[in-house]
Amino acid sequence: MKYRFLSSVFLLPFSAMLFFQCGTGGDTHLVVNQWEKVTLTFEGPELSEQGPDNPFLNYRLMVQFSLGDYKMNIPGFFAADGHAGESGAEKGRIWKVHFRPSQAGNWSYSTSFRKGERVAISEDANSGEPTAFDGEKGMLEVLPADHRGRLITTNQRYLKYAGNNAFFLKGGADSPENFLAYHEFDGTHKGESPQARDGEATGQPELHKYEPHIGDWNAGDPVWHGDKGKGIIGALNYLAGKGMNSVYFLTMNIGGDGRDVWPYTGYAERQRFDCSKLDQWEIVFDHMDKLGLMLHVVTQETENEKLLDDGNTTFERKLYYRELIARFSHHLAVTWNMGEENGPAGFSPNGQNTEQRKAMVQYFKDHDPYQNFVVIHTHSNLDLIDELFDPMLGFTPLDGMSLQIGNPDNIHSATKNWIVKSQKSGHPWVINLDELGPANRGIDPDDREDNNQDSMRNKVLWANLMAGGGGVEWYFGYLNHNNDLGCEDWRSRDRLWDYTRFALEFFQENLPFTQMESRDDLIEYLHTAYCYTLEHELYAIYLSQGGPCKLDLRDTMHSFAVEWYNPRTGGPLVKGTVEQLTPGSLVDIGLPPETDNKDWVALIKRI
Repeated sequence: MKYRFLSSVFLLPFSAMLFFQCGTGGDTHLVVNQWEKVTLTFEGPELSEQGPDNPFLNYRLMVQFSLGDYKMNIPGFFAADGHAGESGAEKGRIWKVHFRPSQAGNWSYSTSFRKGERVAISEDANSGEPTAFDGEKGMLEVLPADHRGRLITTNQRYLKYAGNNAFFLKGGADSPENFLAYHEFDGTHKGESPQARDGEATGQPELHKYEPHIGDWNAGDPVWHGDKGKGIIGALNYLAGKGMNSVYFLTMNIGGDGRDVWPYTGYAERQRFDCSKLDQWEIVFDHMDKLGLMLHVVTQETENEKLLDDGNTTFERKLYYRELIARFSHHLAVTWNMGEENGPAGFSPNGQNTEQRKAMVQYFKDHDPYQNFVVIHTHSNLDLIDELFDPMLGFTPLDGMSLQIGNPDNIHSATKNWIVKSQKSGHPWVINLDELGPANRGIDPDDREDNNQDSMRNKVLWANLMAGGGGVEWYFGYLNHNNDLGCEDWRSRDRLWDYTRFALEFFQENLPFTQMESRDDLIEYLHTAYCYTLEHELYAIYLSQGGPCKLDLRDTMHSFAVEWYNPRTGGPLVKGTVEQLTPGSLVDIGLPPETDNKDWVALIKRI
């Protein structure tokens, strides 16, 4: 007799795990919670990762979940023996599908399991022939839960959580880009020797161990193979403990800088996936859900963007994307980044064109049942960004830009520029700053004597947020210690995470930021300054070197109260030299409580 299993894990705020086993002869009724991760498990024919009958290509599992007229078609995947992350198994009879219900109610589900040549990437629901557990049905009773829910797009400049409608601002790590090149993942090793760009040192000859973070692992946190995984899990604990909410990582860097991350069974393989490695990735991603960390999934690197199907979305690329979607799209916060530094450039001329970019974005929007946030990462040159991304404006499947800017002085204006451009196109984008120049430094470690964190706090973090951007992930350069490929210790930027948290807290606690706009023209200041306003009601003014500054209040008849925020220390708002502004003129807003020529933020509210 064949059996079907169901396992269910709810990570935040619950920690329950439920297991069900039932025969295939009748319907099953199960009770779960809204936003809960539900895993349905089915038993099919004996197959192998390396077998002549390719389970990833010649079989297709789809499960349709229905709540009244609302339907979700969720792809499933071959899971070897069902616990390959522990067993290391390459063969077995188990297939799984992950489902996370967004609505309470009585859901039904039915399976489609078909066999046929290349059926996995066929768009025809009837291709191949039914086999094994095809047609099985069941019920899910989903109970309402008090949970912030899934991070979703809004057709505005910001993402929000579907459960509580709270808007999201990003702060996190862009480095190491090869975060998943971890020595305790199965099948993970160095590929061909990486070829650094001119003058570039990789700084990462071995796989990551994250030994400085093993002490951040806590009792009860996940491991595999007994005690493996403590370094990478501890690293995530540390970052989340600093108040960050996002981590950027490549899932495939074959031919790229690190050449140490891929989902396949081998470096040269393109059609078969490593079940035990991907199960272990899932353990890490589940923990990221628990910690509230977004998965910023970068699906390719600039050097390999034409590795699959010569840049098209046909055979190998569809298979790769399908596996990513089936295994990982259910997570609560996901960014699908279509590629690092996408498009041709002088150092990487073999790049995808506009139609190829659109095709791969369209595939994700057509096949990801959760409609997660989709972006593309840019090159650093402003003219090249214009050339490559102007043709993408108004293309509704693309939700935003993952900006890389070579000169930090341009970040504020570039963020504003693309916000305005996308709004004029009729499809507003979320504009995140995900890599900063200069490439050799990025953001310096705390202990570098001439470290650039003060200037980058001004030119990068506050520059993006005060322009209406969606937030920042920090790139570590290629010559610093703990650099973009070689970072073993996120504590190397301990002070930086505090600066980032202080900025996010100020926005979340003090500003209706989704209703505000950048209006630098309303202020007069001798140095770098940004003004973000809900005009006539509220003004936030970031001053890079303290006061004095003047604010144009000539078009309002209201009085305003002035308080100050220290972006270097956080904490409560404090009084300055002026507590109230009189309307009707160009008004001096006064000075912060400390005249130290360091950055301050003035919060000016209508009385």
